[in-house]
Amino acid sequence: MIRLVVGLGLPVLLVVRLGAGGVVEALAGISGPVVAAALLLGALTTVAGAARWCVVARGVGLTLPLGDATADAYRATLLNSLLPAGVLGDVHRAVRHHRPGDGRGARAVVIERVAGQVVVVAVGAAVLFAQPAVVHAVVGPGLGFVAAGVVLLVAGVVGWLWTARRAARWRLGLVAAMRDVREGLGRWRTAPAVVLLSLVALAGLLALFVVAARTAGVTAPLGQLLPLLTVALLAMSVPLTVGGWGPREAVAAVAFAAVGLAPGQGLATAVVYGVLALISCAPGALVLLADAARRPNAHRIATRAALPWRRCSPSSAMVRVRPTPAG
Repeated sequence: MIRLVVGLGLPVLLVVRLGAGGVVEALAGISGPVVAAALLLGALTTVAGAARWCVVARGVGLTLPLGDATADAYRATLLNSLLPAGVLGDVHRAVRHHRPGDGRGARAVVIERVAGQVVVVAVGAAVLFAQPAVVHAVVGPGLGFVAAGVVLLVAGVVGWLWTARRAARWRLGLVAAMRDVREGLGRWRTAPAVVLLSLVALAGLLALFVVAARTAGVTAPLGQLLPLLTVALLAMSVPLTVGGWGPREAVAAVAFAAVGLAPGQGLATAVVYGVLALISCAPGALVLLADAARRPNAHRIATRAALPWRRCSPSSAMVRVRPTPAG
């Protein structure tokens, strides 16, 4: 409920405060070439993330074809955009690749996801430090208290897990996870590739944001525009929305105003980006349709395998011979 209120309430409040004219005009500017650019950039970002996943999986000792990883990444991106929290698609991806008794498949998904977010946060933090006006306008003086609260909460959860009654099992899981992190990210054969692919994926997202800004009529030079878009992209990491809606629009409006641009342009840019982001992951719907088409066939095949007598001819399938008691 909170996610829906934040995701829908903030954009509505901003539209009421800044006016809907700029947003409507910006949305009307989405043309065929813009849609094509969104699909191409979405493909770049998705393939880069899928390749990063393959690298991590190979590092922990698993084999994952790039084609399968790309299809799963498209599905996960679409679900992340449509479902609350923004990670349920990745949860579904982890469940699909989990095997009983072997958690490497699920852990590889988590490691890949976290690695990508770390790069986004690192680049966003560097941009914030380079833009003091944006820091003061977007972050505010309460950041230290929020950060301290988060640190204390994480420390408390870790301490509880470590001293709980089932602490031994948690320790074993933590040791296995740290081993996979070391193999999946901490080796020279994996770490550079993961960082490079994360930067490629981030570049695709920023390029899509630039397309959204130009579609919304923003003419500011890239040197001024990219830091603002990076901060707005960083705001999408807040797990209180659906698909990043809400904080992205608020931060974009405030960041644009902080450097002397019209906040309405920031709002329009963020809204157009949200629409283009949905378009960019539209191929994920084809993957979901393919899953739905395969599922009934798989069910029928599994049923035939479980009940071999159904493979008999219709006449013989209706006859069941009871064994005659001996004597």
